[in-house]
Amino acid sequence: MVFCSKIDAFFVNFMMIAILLLGLASFWPLFFFNKIDLFPFLLLTCTFLIPAGVILWSAFSIKYVYSQDFLLVQGGPYKSRILYEDITEITSSNNIFSGYRILSSRDAIEIYSKQAFWGSVMISPMCKREFINELKKRCPNMKIREKC
Repeated sequence: MVFCSKIDAFFVNFMMIAILLLGLASFWPLFFFNKIDLFPFLLLTCTFLIPAGVILWSAFSIKYVYSQDFLLVQGGPYKSRILYEDITEITSSNNIFSGYRILSSRDAIEIYSKQAFWGSVMISPMCKREFINELKKRCPNMKIREKC
């Protein structure tokens, strides 16, 4: 079973600002030259396109996959496998700037696990209620803190 990540306007605006700042930083040297050669222009373009592509790929290809033994959280090149037996509790969260997170919305769920990188991972499934119900089936001993 696969769940896609919810994408909210705040996150889209945040990504647009990040890409704009990356573009300004990448193309800043062009403002100091009267004549622009092809090689420097291509080099600066690559210094923009490659990081921008990785950022956009990571941000807008997020999915959460239920496997037989673990939950796979994937966003671009980043993957996390969370064993169902290691999940201790879940809680709702709207703090997307701290901790380990693979999400694209402020309407998030924090999954606490014994083996997680910082003790938990924050995700933002599109169908939150269905996602939690499926997780309950696979992790009957986990605690649900607050209203998710």
